[in-house]
Amino acid sequence: MKSEFETNEVQNVLKESVNVESQINVLFEVLNNILDQGAVKARTVKFKLQKHVNSDDIYKRAYALNKIASDGKGIATIPNAQNIYEVMEDTNKWISEQLARRYIQNKIEAQVEQAIVEKQEKYVDEVRMSIIRKQKGPENAKTLKKYAHLEVLDSKKLTKSLQSLLRPESFEEIVGQERAIKSLLSKISSPYPQHIILYGPPGVGKTTAARLALEEAKKLKFTPFKEDAKFVEVDGTTVRWDPREITNPLLGSVHDPIYQGSKRDLAEIGVPEPKPGLVTEAHGGVLFIDEIGELDPILQNKLLKVLEDKRVEFSSSYYDPEDENTPKYIKYLFDNGAPADFVLIGATTREPEEINPALRSRCTEVYFEPLSAKDIENIVENAAKKLGIALEQGVSEIISRYTIEGRKAVNILADAYGYVLYNTKAGEEDKLLITKGDVEEVLAISRFTPYEMMNNENKQEIGHIYGLGVSGFIGSTIEIEAAVFPAKEKGAGIVRFNDTAGSMAKDSVFNAASVIRKITDKDIKDYDIHVNVIGGGKIDGPSAGAAITICIISALMEKPIRQDIAVTGEISLRGNIKPVGGIFEKVYGARRKGIKLVLVPKDNYKEVPLGLTDIDVKAVDTIEELMDIAF
Repeated sequence: MKSEFETNEVQNVLKESVNVESQINVLFEVLNNILDQGAVKARTVKFKLQKHVNSDDIYKRAYALNKIASDGKGIATIPNAQNIYEVMEDTNKWISEQLARRYIQNKIEAQVEQAIVEKQEKYVDEVRMSIIRKQKGPENAKTLKKYAHLEVLDSKKLTKSLQSLLRPESFEEIVGQERAIKSLLSKISSPYPQHIILYGPPGVGKTTAARLALEEAKKLKFTPFKEDAKFVEVDGTTVRWDPREITNPLLGSVHDPIYQGSKRDLAEIGVPEPKPGLVTEAHGGVLFIDEIGELDPILQNKLLKVLEDKRVEFSSSYYDPEDENTPKYIKYLFDNGAPADFVLIGATTREPEEINPALRSRCTEVYFEPLSAKDIENIVENAAKKLGIALEQGVSEIISRYTIEGRKAVNILADAYGYVLYNTKAGEEDKLLITKGDVEEVLAISRFTPYEMMNNENKQEIGHIYGLGVSGFIGSTIEIEAAVFPAKEKGAGIVRFNDTAGSMAKDSVFNAASVIRKITDKDIKDYDIHVNVIGGGKIDGPSAGAAITICIISALMEKPIRQDIAVTGEISLRGNIKPVGGIFEKVYGARRKGIKLVLVPKDNYKEVPLGLTDIDVKAVDTIEELMDIAF
């Protein structure tokens, strides 16, 4: 029979066993809650603890619990009664770490979930607003108000464009340019149209002729121009470009993502966008560049490359041909370039030698002629018909004295039209009469001065003659006079000549001295001679030599000169009349002055314009021939 002490000891052991077992069961439940079922089973299998977990031995179960909680990092052997509490304490530590980790993880997951929910709500709001904007459009109250204001402004029309009203609508209305128009049409109305440069003074109809020429060519089946062929017009003086190729309205440029101008959706994905220029807009038609001589030289060279390739190439360091986000049209422009097959028509008031030689070599040339006084009169009368107004006899003649440009002549008539309309308070339906007095009043108000006037027609004067000069495409008369007096001392005579006329003209005076001595046997050193170019006009070149010589001879011999003639030509020491330049323009300048006869060097006679009916041109070879006609 056991003692009372032994009985109490056994009972304590049993109590402790029950307490440990209860702890193990509770901790298994806690572990199952902390770790998901899959993790507990995985660790059980990993450490081969299946029998230990289901064992009736609490020490084996405590061992399994410790291994699973520590993921194999806990005790190495099965505990016993002596160290069971230490093992349980270690197990509690591992479970506490797992519990703390799970707590932090749950807290972070909650924060992440909250952030996702917030972002999701924001994204949903953005999508909702995007849909609303698409349904509503890009407009709001402010933008619609500004648009309405622009519409109101655009609906107000104060004036009609007089230039558009009076602009020629057919070749017949382009006065004085019959030969130039025929030449222009022959070059563009062909299966193989050529690039063209139009030369001529301003206001003679170059732009209008080019526009009408394209319309005429579109009517012909054998030309490459289709019905939709465009006439794209640009002024060479206003075309500006950036050497960095950020912008080039003529040839086109690339808007890289870092620059403003690229579409927002392209900029956000880093795709550059090529912007084709006017050369592409003119593809299949005509690109007309007014004042092409003023175009930047580098831009001219770039234009030549386009004329050769018939395409515009684009490049950008931002372009990636492998980028799947790049739209097809952008890939096409970068890979193939933009089409630019057009006919170039350039117009200029410069001399041909001032134009880029490479550009001239690729273009055929057409020369528009200066307008005569009669041409200006016809332009004024045609404009009056379009305006529905009557002109007093002589109005068109007065206007022709004040300008050589058709455009300016129309503007003078328009000024007179407005002046009369205001002063008479007439309505548009009333037939207006513009008188010479009205025009003269307008000319005085606008401070116009006569271009040239012939005041001594069919008279003769001693020591006075008209020479001829040219500036650009404009010819004009040069009034020359000479006075000769015996020197106070024989052999001490002096020659005076206004230096502003130019050094070559001054040399012509000394050449004339040798010729005069040969013809008259008089030494000009015995005379004081003063030669003057009235108005101080600059004579560029020796072309006034013959006129200066005959003028001095007239003053020296007191022989009057016909005042209805004009002379051009260089004088040689032997008295021969040598050829000079600008004959075509000089003859037109003489026509404007009202000169009846022009004397030109014999070698220049082939350059005289054909078909002139209001002026006569004769060729002279020597000073003697010139004297026979002039005196």
